[in-house]
Amino acid sequence: MLTGAAYWGLAYATPRPQFGQLLGLFAVAGAAYAWLLHTRLSLRWGLAAALVFRLLWLPATPALSDDFYRFRWDGLLVSHGHNPFAKTPQQLLQAPPPDSASLPLPELRCLLPRLNSPMYFSVYPPVCQGLYGAAAKAFPCSQTGFLVVVRLVLLLADAGAAALLLWLLPLAGWPARRALAYLLHPLAVVEVMGNVHMEGVVVCFLLLAGALLVRRKLRLAAGALALAVATKLLPLLALPLLARRLRKTQFWQFIGVLAGSLALLFLPFASWTLLLHIGLSLDLYFQSFEFNASVFYVLWAAGKWLVGYDLVGILGPLLGLSAAGFTWWLARRAGRPPLATLPHWLLLTLSGYFALATIVHPWYLVPLVALSCFSPLRYARVWAVLAVLSYSAYRTPAYAESGLLVTIEYGVVLAWAVAEYYLGQAKWPPLSARHLPSGEHAK
Repeated sequence: MLTGAAYWGLAYATPRPQFGQLLGLFAVAGAAYAWLLHTRLSLRWGLAAALVFRLLWLPATPALSDDFYRFRWDGLLVSHGHNPFAKTPQQLLQAPPPDSASLPLPELRCLLPRLNSPMYFSVYPPVCQGLYGAAAKAFPCSQTGFLVVVRLVLLLADAGAAALLLWLLPLAGWPARRALAYLLHPLAVVEVMGNVHMEGVVVCFLLLAGALLVRRKLRLAAGALALAVATKLLPLLALPLLARRLRKTQFWQFIGVLAGSLALLFLPFASWTLLLHIGLSLDLYFQSFEFNASVFYVLWAAGKWLVGYDLVGILGPLLGLSAAGFTWWLARRAGRPPLATLPHWLLLTLSGYFALATIVHPWYLVPLVALSCFSPLRYARVWAVLAVLSYSAYRTPAYAESGLLVTIEYGVVLAWAVAEYYLGQAKWPPLSARHLPSGEHAK
């Protein structure tokens, strides 16, 4: 009951600048989450609670993130047959295309002042665009209707993730009740259902790919991973682990199906400028933006002290290359990981990537919470709770981060992770051969 009240307050009575209220309500939800996981709450009641918590948000307007305005902008373009990657919002309204008569210009003009990135090209891949386009087509003039459609799809994704977790966890040697560690986590509820971010869909497709690999349906698994990548690009980081896990011929077959599936998914938006504009967006991501980072902020402060100016343009690409190197090193460290341990190694891979990233928005961590269900490591769940501290940056229109709160966030996470590892709670690899599906052998 108390958790439901906290979520209702977050959904309908907490403007983003009210950080104290946001922190208090999220703390209540986090404490209730920890209590529920350590009680004898039955799996059935836990699943029912996860559903109720999500349904509370159904008609709410996101107050903690304004990204949904861009989702609707892209959806209106897609639903009217226009390529959302072709122009920035500012370019589109300053110089409408010849067929602009088919565009809902009044709606777009109302949305433009609300966009947080009107001068940047869209960064949302085809699966996102398809959902936004369908929601905008169903409700072209209703923001609430658009949000309800998106949330119903996200609810289906969470239902799919729940079913896959309940099937996969026992196969990997974990109790099915561990699914609640993801389904009840406050970040998964607030950022997916509340702020309509697509990480919940990524989780569903990643779990589907894993389930199909267990069933030895390699081509279908590649197609499922393509859907995950076409929702958010980050699942591409799973490829080095798969290269180690699969035989060479199997891996290249997997890559072929993955590449072909991605080509088909991007085909409706294909143009000469698509790769250029995506490249520009990625370049801006690595060289211009910074938010809630860890290693980057330490290096940035050291660099500014040594040379006297902001080194983000150098450190961003350098840390990106370091993340790629870490991913390949970790894949080699994993050896030929059994299928049951792949989520554990992917958890470590993504954690390393985010540790080196210049931007870590709270919703980025949702897949880590899902992967932690298959790992003895619990630091990702702690990190995902503490990530709410980054919302302190929105207390004023100037978006000023608190160095103290960032230090607390990453200090606690680092201490927790180190304690887990060195106190023997973590095992490498975490599972033995007796836990694996028939035909799997640990190496």
